[in-house]
Amino acid sequence: MIRAVVSMRGVALARTTVLARAATLVRAGVRGYATPNTKTEETKSLIESKRQASLAGGGTKRISVQHSKGKLTARERIDLLLDPHTFREYDAFVEHSCTDFGMSSNKITGDGVVTGVGKVNGRTVFVFSQDFTVFGGSLSQTFAQKVCKIMDRAIQAGAPVIGLNDSGGARIQEGVDSLAGYANIFQRNVLASGVVPQISLVMGPCAGGAVYSPALTDFVFMVRNTSHLFVTGPDVVKAVTNESVTQEELGGASVHTRKSGVAHGAFDNDVEALARTRELLSYLPQSNREPVDPRYTADPVDRADVALDTIVPTDSHRAYDIKDVVRRIVDDGRMFEIMEDFARNIVVGFARLGGQSVGIVGNQPLVSSGVLDIDASVKAARFVRFCDAFNIPLVTFVDVPGFLPGTQQEHNGIIREGAKLLYAYAEATVPKIAITTRKAYGGAQCVMSSKQLRGDVNFAWPTAELAVMGAKGAVEILWRNDPEGRVRAEAEYTRLFANPLPAAQRGYLDDIIQPSETRMRIIEELEILKTKKLVNPPKKHDNMPL
Repeated sequence: MIRAVVSMRGVALARTTVLARAATLVRAGVRGYATPNTKTEETKSLIESKRQASLAGGGTKRISVQHSKGKLTARERIDLLLDPHTFREYDAFVEHSCTDFGMSSNKITGDGVVTGVGKVNGRTVFVFSQDFTVFGGSLSQTFAQKVCKIMDRAIQAGAPVIGLNDSGGARIQEGVDSLAGYANIFQRNVLASGVVPQISLVMGPCAGGAVYSPALTDFVFMVRNTSHLFVTGPDVVKAVTNESVTQEELGGASVHTRKSGVAHGAFDNDVEALARTRELLSYLPQSNREPVDPRYTADPVDRADVALDTIVPTDSHRAYDIKDVVRRIVDDGRMFEIMEDFARNIVVGFARLGGQSVGIVGNQPLVSSGVLDIDASVKAARFVRFCDAFNIPLVTFVDVPGFLPGTQQEHNGIIREGAKLLYAYAEATVPKIAITTRKAYGGAQCVMSSKQLRGDVNFAWPTAELAVMGAKGAVEILWRNDPEGRVRAEAEYTRLFANPLPAAQRGYLDDIIQPSETRMRIIEELEILKTKKLVNPPKKHDNMPL
């Protein structure tokens, strides 16, 4: 008992001594013995200073340079893209771990990319925005980890990924780690393909290996005069080929929207590019697991447009604009066109019919009579496959004289490239509705969503002609040795084939309709096809002619 009391007194005395010493040390300003409140305040202050450093990016001077080039900063772009006050940033405190070439003392919080999640028109999207004011937007290992993290989350959550690209390329100081970072991003692009929509906006330089991430996404948009996209820059081109070329000539927006077809559209400035991206998202689903939300329209479902009854010229050699046809049929006359300046002999884009989002494909008689060539086939095939991947119905307007003949097309692979469009339509399981407005000749007729390629509904206007070829070409072959009989034969061929009745009699057309009723008939069929179920045979993957 006595020992217990002595022991308790000893403990109490020891506790008093420790507290007295701690109080003395605190008064002496010894940091390790700061009171809990002081330590918390210091931590909060450090966190806030790091957060502000992340928000500041490369600093005022570099931001001013960015603005002087007509470009917004990474965070300004996010603010314009997303609904107000919806952005939630991830990994704002990340810093690189490189120690070579003096990088250990050269760190900027955030490390050159802003990543997070927000809303566009009330719907969740994941976004990364490269910050050119921080190390020129160059990609490091930690930069790549930030991007990969939000891509992984987008796939899991089932929400679109939007990348705002403005980067000088790989961070050279990190060597192979930077290259590994690119490869990790590419892998996510592939895994996300067909699962969630991926949109790339090139808003500054994008060179070297960096170009392949946008190339793997669904849509690539550029900003005129400020964005450039190329594998090797002008200096390398000069050294290797002795060719002098500017960045704009090599990989500017005009090159990739008109010649290469790498980009799906170009805009005059950052603001327009971001606004149009918001508009595009309204036509797309969140993922392949969800339908596109219908949008209310005051445009009557049964609206008839009598101008359509005469829009196709009686002379088959006269052109008309298929875009005029589409605008008179879709909701409110609005279509979001994709790749408007590339392969203009075919038109693709998104519109709505009865509030439902649809993919539009149409031969363009104003350009090369709407003939299918290599570029048109690839352009349309990729669009068809996107719509099929994300369960967007396809509405096809057919006026095609065939595939473009000539040695250039043959030598460059029109057989392989044309087969891509055929393959895309044949494998598509979404609702497919086709309207033949005039010509549908030869193999091109088969390719353009024909009944034999599991077309659900195939309509024709009274002006339609479905045949192996036009009357003039046919009789020149059939009556090559009888010039005098050609005139009579051409009239007979026209009577037999230059109208939609023979195809309808054989069941290749479901109906011949008045053009003015087209809108109503399409919307009726789309409603019926909402419950369509069609599954392709099980396979690891297809082997389309790439």
